[in-house]
Amino acid sequence: MFSSSYSEAKHGFLQAATAVGASLQSFSVDSAGELTVDVAIVGPSVYSSALVVSSGLHGIEGFFGSAVQRALLDRLKQDTFEQNIRLVLIHALNPFGFMHLRRFDQNNVDLNRNFLESAAHFAGASAGYDQLDYFLNPKSAPTKLEPYKLKALWMILRHGVPALKAAIVKGQYDYPEGIFYGGSGLSRTAEIIRANYNQWLGNVPVAAHIDLHSGLGSFAGCKLLLSEDHNATRYPWYADTFGAHNIEPISNQKGTAYEVTGSLDRWLQSYCSDRQFYFVGAEFGTYKAQRVLGAIRAENRAHHYSRPGDPIYKAAKAELLECFCPQSDVWRQKVLDSSMDIINRAAEGLKKKV
Repeated sequence: MFSSSYSEAKHGFLQAATAVGASLQSFSVDSAGELTVDVAIVGPSVYSSALVVSSGLHGIEGFFGSAVQRALLDRLKQDTFEQNIRLVLIHALNPFGFMHLRRFDQNNVDLNRNFLESAAHFAGASAGYDQLDYFLNPKSAPTKLEPYKLKALWMILRHGVPALKAAIVKGQYDYPEGIFYGGSGLSRTAEIIRANYNQWLGNVPVAAHIDLHSGLGSFAGCKLLLSEDHNATRYPWYADTFGAHNIEPISNQKGTAYEVTGSLDRWLQSYCSDRQFYFVGAEFGTYKAQRVLGAIRAENRAHHYSRPGDPIYKAAKAELLECFCPQSDVWRQKVLDSSMDIINRAAEGLKKKV
């Protein structure tokens, strides 16, 4: 199920979707038409509910997400998945990052910081980011001699983990070559989703969206991240469907994730307010946060200041891939099994709502 390249993953997804009779749509994000967001839809719009499963919003995480979608399509072929739910699979939301082993798109945009309502909002940075820019975004190629771990430890001791997390990952719009850059306007992916999401769902009154991610949390563990808090009217559905111990509001300061600006989930919940709509970010852990941040930082430096053939460039790409889709067979099997369980639970939960 796990592909070795974006092209292999795309071909496998389209082939598997065709085998189950899915309706296919492709949306190009480049002038050559090589990089596409591909959508497979199974089931008519007359069904009472829809389940959306998306992958690759953060480019390189598509290796994991695509494997889950392929596994789900194989189950459909074997008739072992709920057949009375409209199933929408969105493959490779960031095909550029997927192809080039990046977390960001062709404009260095973190797409999960890009879903903003107004052009005026594409400005500014989280409090403290400007003071960390020199550490996060050195204007030079990465080097093995740099004492990154010592620098990171000093930052933790100086600022504290909560403050660093809030400053670094919330999203910024002032440093175009920096990490967690939200862009200067809507990305091509955001435009595609805005223009097509309603027709993907069809006429269903109830829908749930599972967005697949990796890189945060314990190795092969999973948390389902919610933008709603415990007091939200939709919270009981999440707790009943997935188990209260498996879900985590992003507002939980001591939790796995963090508050961000311009996130896909918040935008979709506003966009789909005329339906019963549920959204979870399925976050599967890999390595410690310090290592993952180091990999993001090094790859970004290599992308901007190294040549593709340089050994340091290749090493940075390899480390980023390992941090978001480990080679471990144990990790891969566990995350596939857990993902199938989450999808099954979502389907059962939708059946109870109609």
